[in-house]
Order: sequence, then C-alpha cells, then structure tokens
Amino acid sequence: MVEQHIASAFDRDLEAIQARIMKMGGLVEDAIREAARALETRDEELALTVRHGDKAIDGLEELINEETARLIALRAPAASDLRLVLSVMKIAGNLERIGDYAKNMAKRTAVLAQGPSISEGTAALRRMAREVERMLKDALDSYIQRDVELARDVIERDRDVDQMYNALFREFLTHMMEDPRNISACMHLHFIAKNTERMGDHVTAIAEQVIYLVTGEKPEEDRKKADTTSTTPQEI
Repeated sequence: MVEQHIASAFDRDLEAIQARIMKMGGLVEDAIREAARALETRDEELALTVRHGDKAIDGLEELINEETARLIALRAPAASDLRLVLSVMKIAGNLERIGDYAKNMAKRTAVLAQGPSISEGTAALRRMAREVERMLKDALDSYIQRDVELARDVIERDRDVDQMYNALFREFLTHMMEDPRNISACMHLHFIAKNTERMGDHVTAIAEQVIYLVTGEKPEEDRKKADTTSTTPQEI
C-alpha cells in the first residue's frame, strides 16, 4: 500500500510538471509567431510585448527545475522514471533557449523599424520562423504521444530550416554588396536568421530527447548540418 501511494504521488507530481511543460511550449510557440510578425510589419509595440513575455517563459523553466529536483529528492524514482524526469528538465531548457532567440528577434525589430525596409528578407524570415514554430508544435506533440516517428520527422525537417538560412545568408550578402546603405539592416537580419536557425536546432534537441525517452537510445553521432555558411570547403 505504501509503494502504491508513493507511485500515485509520483504520477500526480509528474503530471503537474508535464502540464507546465506544455504551457511553456505554448508560450514559446506564441513568442516565435509574434516576434516574426512584429519583424515583418515593423510593429515595435508587438515586439515589446514579446520581450516582456519572455519573463513568463523563464519563470516556468525555473519552476519546472525546482519541481523536478524536489520530485527526485522526495520520490527517488526508478531508472525509467528518472529518465523521464531528466528529459523534462532538458526539454524545459531547450524551450527557454528558443524563447531567448524569439526575444532577441524582437529586440532587433526596434532597430530595424527605424531604417530602410528589406521586405523580401523579412517575409522570408517569417516563413522560416513559421516552419520552426510548426516543428516545435510537432516535437511537443511527439513528447505527449511518445511518437518516435513524429520526432524523427521533426529532426529531418530541420534540414529545410538550414537551407532557408543558407538562402537568406546569400540574399543578405547580395543586398550588402549592391548598396552599402543596406549593410546595417542586413547584418541585423542575418543575426535574426541565424537565431531562427538555432531555434530549429533546439527543437531538434527536443525531438531527440523524445526518442531517447521512448527507446533509451541516444543519437550515435552528431547530425550533419545543412548550414553551409560556417563550413570550410573541406568539410562540405
């Protein structure tokens, strides 16, 4: 009876933590979407809302870490349960980093709104952010459903995000060479593109965590990136 009570208490505590993960994931999805919209429409007020909203994301990560640490200390979970608890902590960490990148996008929007518009680039960035947002939704769904195939699909789709980044890098470089007055804006847009590409990497890490959670297997080697902008010719 005592063991049964402990098990049910663990399940209740874990369910509450996982509910916080999903709430955090929803806030991060919103941050990606709204930051990209603010960038494309040059909406400084919306960008400020995204920046302020990051505090809630950070607060949820802190709360999740505190609750998972307490869960480990009080419930002493068995190996399989411990793997689940540790996965929750890692997923929360990746969500927090994605939120930071969305906040950084919003920060640069205020600067970009004061200069010339490069509409083609901002529209492409919004499409790239939309794909990352979809990937995050599917990664979180794969976690809830313990769906390994969906998680693997998310990992494969990160190559598309890498390719979008490669194309944007070339586009911004062209704009800068054509007109030096575009350099400042294009540099900011390039940093946003790189941050969005990094969001995709963190979403991929969440999907990999799902696979580890379900199968107990970690990726044997680092996934080869499709981002060629920081690769030497010998490595391509």
